[in-house]
Amino acid sequence: QARLVESGGGLVQAGGSLRLSCVASGITFSINAMGWYRQAPGKGRELVAAITTGGSTNYADSVKGRFTISRDNTRNTVYLQMNSLKPEDTAVYYCNAGRRLPGSWGQGTQVTVSS
Repeated sequence: QARLVESGGGLVQAGGSLRLSCVASGITFSINAMGWYRQAPGKGRELVAAITTGGSTNYADSVKGRFTISRDNTRNTVYLQMNSLKPEDTAVYYCNAGRRLPGSWGQGTQVTVSS
């Protein structure tokens, strides 16, 4: 059974940076696609970034050029580097893993960007 544990969220000023991490257990990490989703208050959950087993990535238009997803198969970890943060990036960020996304969910980590 997959277990995903996110960390790295917090409060940051607009223009700042954060790096989220997600450590996976209970799965064969290297054969799973990984993704980051977010859910802002009053809104639905949306895909922010995803990375395939081969390292191909895709991003939501709203974060292209600012966010970078990466994975370390030796550490069973996926990262989301977030730069030039904006108040509209404020949300709970969720890690996701599966042969196809969305799969299993983490518990989420709060990111708050102040203006």
